Amino acid sequence: MAEPLTGGAAAGGAGRTGAAARTSRAARAALRLAGLLARRALLLAVLLAAVFLAVELLPGDAASATSERGESAADLAHRRELLGLDRPVPERFWDWMTGLPTGDLGTSARGESISGLLDRPFPNTLMLGGLALLLTLTVSVALGGWAALRPGGAVDRTVSGAATGVLALPEFIVAVALVLVFAQWLDWLPAVTLTDGDGYPASWRMLVLPVVALAVPQIGWNTRIVRAALADEARAPHVETAVLDGLPRRRVLVHHVLPGAAPAIAAGVATSTGMLLGGAVVVETIFNYPGIGSVLAGAVADRDSPVIAGVVAVTGAVITGVLLLADLVRARESGGSL
Repeated sequence: MAEPLTGGAAAGGAGRTGAAARTSRAARAALRLAGLLARRALLLAVLLAAVFLAVELLPGDAASATSERGESAADLAHRRELLGLDRPVPERFWDWMTGLPTGDLGTSARGESISGLLDRPFPNTLMLGGLALLLTLTVSVALGGWAALRPGGAVDRTVSGAATGVLALPEFIVAVALVLVFAQWLDWLPAVTLTDGDGYPASWRMLVLPVVALAVPQIGWNTRIVRAALADEARAPHVETAVLDGLPRRRVLVHHVLPGAAPAIAAGVATSTGMLLGGAVVVETIFNYPGIGSVLAGAVADRDSPVIAGVVAVTGAVITGVLLLADLVRARESGGSL
């Protein structure tokens, strides 16, 4: 009877060892995730400090930019004192940063809550950028996969060449061309965005041109990334085995090549998030879109560093979240850790 007991004890010990190993791996992954978040939070803090410093270097200040006509020097001095402009920049920046963890973005130079200023425009910008990101991912994967089906063929050369050309186009050039063709010549879509009573675009048709204008350059960028990632994965042994087994090319692409290329594709799309939100400021101005572009333009005119920093903070938080998701996809697909 001793032998079965010994075997059971050994099995139990192996089980406990396996559970301990899994717990240890989970703990290491959690620590690495925390470290990654800390590094990105530090990077965002440095960026916000740079925003405060850059606004300080601009001519004038928030007091003079928001002053009424005919105000005396004493009035301006009093306004500067009320806005805290008589204090050093590091002190003002620290006061603003201490409220950030609680969601307090401060008050603008005109006495408005910055959170209230962004309450409507920022969701509009997120909707615009999110739709552009979805369009970018869908079209890029479709074009990159289509080109990968016939490596070196006419489709591959055409898609790669067009992607390179589109990549070089700035968003405002694409936006102007879209307005000229689809709004002025063909009269299919509106050139400007009108809002409803809630401050949102009054019709889905008003979203089409801004979304396309934002997505086109990123489609060029991501199509090249998808094509290169698929080409690298196609040389993997399991893919070559699937081809030798006579599986159809589309099946090999969808079931064997695309999953392995997902980490590189996710990283490219995540990188595009920052470019889309940055380009949204220009595109919103062209289409009169009710997003953070107008808020940011007004804040720069007012030399209002807390508002500018608030826009950068909420945008940076979104970009950090998307990059973190891309890191998780990369870790999961590669079978490794962050």
